[in-house]
Amino acid sequence: MGSYRVDVTNTARREIRKLPGHMRSLIFREIQSLEREARPYYSKEMRSTRNFIIPKGVELRRIRLNRWRVVYILEEDTALITVLAIRKHPPYQYEDLESLLSEG
Repeated sequence: MGSYRVDVTNTARREIRKLPGHMRSLIFREIQSLEREARPYYSKEMRSTRNFIIPKGVELRRIRLNRWRVVYILEEDTALITVLAIRKHPPYQYEDLESLLSEG
């Protein structure tokens, strides 16, 4: 545990603005809490698949809040968290992770 800096990509910012008010505030609080705890017990590490490769030294994680997913990367060496996307599941199946990683 430590102190992390949290950045939010432009894509994630646009997605947050489109959320219903109650979800927007819940997700905003969750993103703020990542500054203190980058790996909350209810977050899950995402693994590489054939479609994308996670860069070395980077953890790809997600947090489930109701039907929404907060997808972020954690770079422990620089204590940086980058929120990549806020997506509704279903229908979201993580098919755009490669492009999200290149933005982050």
